[in-house]
Parts: sequence; C-alpha cells; structure tokens
Amino acid sequence: MNKNMANNYSPKELIYGLNDRPPLKETLFAALQHLLAIFVAIITPPLIISSALGFDLGTTGFLVSMSLFVSGIATFIQCHKLGPVGTGLLCIQGTSFSFIGPIIGAGALGMVSGKLNTELALSYIFGACMVASVVEMLISRLLKYTRKIITPLVSGIVVTLIGMSLIKAGINSCGGGAAAQANGTFGSLTNLALATLVLVSIILFNRSSNRFLRMSSIVLGLLIGCGVAIGLNMINFSEISSYNHFNIPVPFKYGLNFDISAIISLGLIYLITAIEAYGDITANSMISGEPVEGPVFIKRASGGILADGFNSFLAAIFNSFPNSIFAQNNGMIQLTGVASRYVGYFIAAALVVLGLFPIVGLIFSLIPDPVLGGATLLMFGTVAAAGIKIIASTRLNRKAILVIALSFAMGLSVEMVPGILDQMPETIKNIFSSGITTGGLTAILANAFIHIKEEQE
Repeated sequence: MNKNMANNYSPKELIYGLNDRPPLKETLFAALQHLLAIFVAIITPPLIISSALGFDLGTTGFLVSMSLFVSGIATFIQCHKLGPVGTGLLCIQGTSFSFIGPIIGAGALGMVSGKLNTELALSYIFGACMVASVVEMLISRLLKYTRKIITPLVSGIVVTLIGMSLIKAGINSCGGGAAAQANGTFGSLTNLALATLVLVSIILFNRSSNRFLRMSSIVLGLLIGCGVAIGLNMINFSEISSYNHFNIPVPFKYGLNFDISAIISLGLIYLITAIEAYGDITANSMISGEPVEGPVFIKRASGGILADGFNSFLAAIFNSFPNSIFAQNNGMIQLTGVASRYVGYFIAAALVVLGLFPIVGLIFSLIPDPVLGGATLLMFGTVAAAGIKIIASTRLNRKAILVIALSFAMGLSVEMVPGILDQMPETIKNIFSSGITTGGLTAILANAFIHIKEEQE
C-alpha cells in the first residue's frame, strides 16, 4: 500500500484530526450524529435474540440496557486505549449481529421439559460468549498468521452465511415472533402488512438524495411502524409503568454454564470478527490520516482486535452480548470531517447513561416483532450482500468456485434440513446445527486443503 495513502484525508478532508479537541458544541454535534448511526444497531441484536427465545419484557429491557452500557465502556476503551488494549482512534463498538444465530442456539440449551428456563438459557449464552472471546484475544497476538488462514474468500463466505442464516430470524419476526406462534396469529395479514410498511419506508428513505434522511432511514422506518402499531393497539405502554428505577449493572446476574458445542460455534465467529475488525481499523486509520502500515499501525490493529475480544469478555460479565467495531462510523468520520478520539468519550458517556436508565431499554422492548422484522430483514439481507461483495472482490478460479459451492452446500443444508443430524451424538449435533459453523469450518478446511493446478491460458 502506498505510504502516502495515510495522508490522503488529513489535509483536505479532516476538520479535526485524531488528537485535536474540537469546541464543545461541535463535539456534541459530531457525537450525536454517531449515536444516531449506531443506536438502533446496538439495541437490535438483544431484541432479536429475546424475540427468538421468548424472553419476557423485563428480561428483554434489561438486556437492551446492558447492551448500551457495555457498548459505552467498550467505546471508551477503544478510543482512550488502556495499555495494549484499544486502538486510540475514534473507534465505536456495539453489539454484533454476527453472533445472533449461534447465541440463539446456545440459548436453546436452557430448554427444560419443553419450556425455556430464561436464567439457564442466558447462563449458557454468557458462558459460551466469555470463553470463546479468548479466541479473538489470541488472534490479536498472532495476527500475521491468522490472516493466511482466514482469507477474503473464507471471510466473504462466512459473512454471506451469517446474513442468510439471520434472514430466518428476520422473517420469523415479520410473522409476529414467538408470541404470535403461541396465540395462533403468526403470519397474519396485519403482521405482514406492518412489516412490509417498515421495509418499504426504510427503502424509500435510504434511496433519498438527502443524506440526513438516508442516514436516519432505519430510525424513521421504525418510528413509522411504531406509530401505526400504536394505532392498532399493538403497543401497551402500561406494561412499563412499574419500571421507573435506576438500573444497576449486576455482574453474572444469570450465572454461567458452559457447553463445548456452543463455545466452538461462537469461537468461529470470533475468528471471523477479528479479521473484519482488522479491515475496519485499516479504514479508520486511513480516514483519520494515520499510518496504515508499519509498526505503529500493526500495534494499533493488534490493540483494537485485542479490545474487541476483551470487550466481548467484559460484555458477558455484565450480561450483554459480544461487541465488535462498527464500520458505519468510518463513514460518519468522512461525513463530519471530525476524527478526534475525544468525540468518542462523549459517545461512550451517552451510551453508559442511556444504559443505566431501564426505561430506555423497556420502551424499545415494546417494539412489536413485525416492526422489528421489517427493519432487520433488510439489515440481514444487507449482511449477506456484503459477504457476496467480499467474495466478488477475490479471484474466482476453479478452486474458489469449489470452496464456495462446498461451503454453501454444507452450511445451508443443515439450516434447511436440520433433521439430517438427528442420528448424530448430541455434541456433534449441537456443533454442526448452525449453518454458520458448518459452512465456515468447511470454507476454512476446503480453502486450506483443496489444491488445483491452474491451466495456462
């Protein structure tokens, strides 16, 4: 990479560099724009997981609050840099979509006599998230070796499988989620029409030439959906009338349980997330006018990936889900021209404060499943499209086609026909029941062991 690339943005595009301190008014304005870009993305994974596993309103609200709280701490660590942990960039962290599938699978281990035990389900989830996070921390120390194993082709395949697998969760929400399945209204015209309204609204706002409408498309789509849902009496605000206290984070609130299959499934996602974090840190460094190669950059990238894993470990302690670096904030730095990491302190503080007030989480927990489904269906499709884009950026020779074909065949087969594993031992069944895990492991092994001598053209 050209060494001058690091300075492409600094003199021409940036108003405030990495270590500049903008005036308070401009700092707050930049922080607010970052918050608008990430807020929905942070709260959506716990809402989707809670919907899929059928958690009650109080549990869902608490999980949403803790996601905001932990994202604030994680963002501070990335921006401030604590010893070797963190990037020292304006690097925002939030709850990751990539882990939703395996987390739902881990939560299903809490099923007792045909009924889900919420506390047991969450203990398995947080136990697996905590142990598996060590994978990403180890990768941060072995960065140059792991990049040879997780190539762009492998990464693209896994990201595509993540999106494809999550579409199932999205369409379930469109139909009304677990509650609708229980009361017989799943897939009703009202639910599907509401989900469609949200989906179409987001698309219309997203295609607007007005950059503010485009940036706020998901928020606006959710607001429209919630407005209609209120008119249809699908939201009952009286349910939160008794929740007006201050939220005190309680480490290990649900305890910890460990399952090897859940740990392996999540460990693979941490492996992929580490490589994605490397790409996000590279882009952030370049946009911020910082080096994108050499010892300073390698130290920064290693610290950022280490923080990714450490923050996810911390998230499990405080009853939240794995965190990752948010790529969308790189675009926000370009948009505002503000790369100052001090802006990150204000973003972190705002997220922590929002997480400490349970009313915030509880209000968002009232979003009806069809409204959430209309938004997430598009988000998950976008994840799959991003994976396809990564695959398309690689050289698609005969080996690549074989790796792609084999990985998708194995990954999607267990998603479409889960009964294929019914005769397997329970541990094997739990490990390979996730299409992400099966397809991802297939991609890694196929890419490593399939060798084809290309014919000379």
